[in-house]
Amino acid sequence: MKIVGITGTLGAGKGTIVDYLIKTRGFQHFSAREFITREITQRSLPLNRDTLTSVANDLRRQHSPSYIIDQLFIEALETGNNSVIESIRTPGEVESLRRNKQFVLLAVDADAKLRYDRIKLRKSATDHIDYETFVENEKREMSNQDPNMQNLAKCIQMADYVLNNDGDLNSLYQQLEQILSKIQ
Repeated sequence: MKIVGITGTLGAGKGTIVDYLIKTRGFQHFSAREFITREITQRSLPLNRDTLTSVANDLRRQHSPSYIIDQLFIEALETGNNSVIESIRTPGEVESLRRNKQFVLLAVDADAKLRYDRIKLRKSATDHIDYETFVENEKREMSNQDPNMQNLAKCIQMADYVLNNDGDLNSLYQQLEQILSKIQ
C-alpha cells in the first residue's frame, strides 16, 4: 500500500495527477480542499479562496500544523488501498507524513501564466479572479515562517519527486509513470 501526497503551485496540475492515479491505477482520493470545505459549510461561511485559507489555518492552530492531512492519512490507511492525498501545503504536514513508510510526496509546478490560464478553464468557485489576484494569492501561500500556514515553496523542496507541467498531458503522464515505476 502506497499513500502519495501531492503538493505544488496553484493550477500546476495536482488535480490532473490525482485523476490519472484514480483512473489508471485505482487510487483512492482524499482531498484537503473537500475536508476544509466541509468545515466551511459547518461554520456557514462563504466558499472562496480566502475562507479556505483562513479556515485551514484556524484548524491547524487549534489542533496541529498537520491536523488536516493527518485526518486524511488516517482515512486513507483505513481503506487499505493505494491512496492519494491532495493538497499538502505546510512543512508540518510533510514532516508528519514522513513518519510513515508508505508515504511518498510528489510536487508539480509550471509556468505562472500557463497555470493562471488553466485555472480560468476549470471554472472552480474559487478561481474567478484576475491575474494580479492569482499572483498575490500564490505569493501569500509560497512561504511563511508560521508552521500553521501555507509554505508551498518549502513543501516543493521537501518532495521526493518534482514534476514539471509546462508541456502537454502526455509529458506529465510519462513523468508520473517513471516515478510510479520507482515507488511501487
